[in-house]
Amino acid sequence: MKLFGRCEHKSGIASFGRLVDQVMTQPPYKGARKVFWIVDNGSSHRGPKSEVRLKEKYAHLVLIHGPVHASWLNQIEIYFSILQRKALTPNDSSSLQALEERILNFQKHYEEIADPFEWKFTRKDLDRLMSKIGNPPRSDIGSLHSIKIR
Repeated sequence: MKLFGRCEHKSGIASFGRLVDQVMTQPPYKGARKVFWIVDNGSSHRGPKSEVRLKEKYAHLVLIHGPVHASWLNQIEIYFSILQRKALTPNDSSSLQALEERILNFQKHYEEIADPFEWKFTRKDLDRLMSKIGNPPRSDIGSLHSIKIR
């Protein structure tokens, strides 16, 4: 597993751009036909302007916005939750430099111990779950299409 971590003094378009540059300028992403970036709806990467800005610099980058209020689908949000629980609680760092060291050291540790996983949730799984809670299976699952259940 490879994490691309950065500690920035301020969030925003410029700091997000530096992260994109960090990732997109190295193999295998530099030479890939397409690289999909799944992002939340944060202001540094929201909307058509962001897509245009990134496409101009990296034609093979495809920006995908996750559904609003669906941070549980976003793998980086899950990682941030683990980071918070395992490395940042209690938040007793003596300085910003000490905090940055703690974060980046945890990143190195997590890369060594974490195993990738494949998450699958099919329509049959949904139907089975819905029947357990007393809701009949539906053929039109509406907004759930946006999370690409296969």
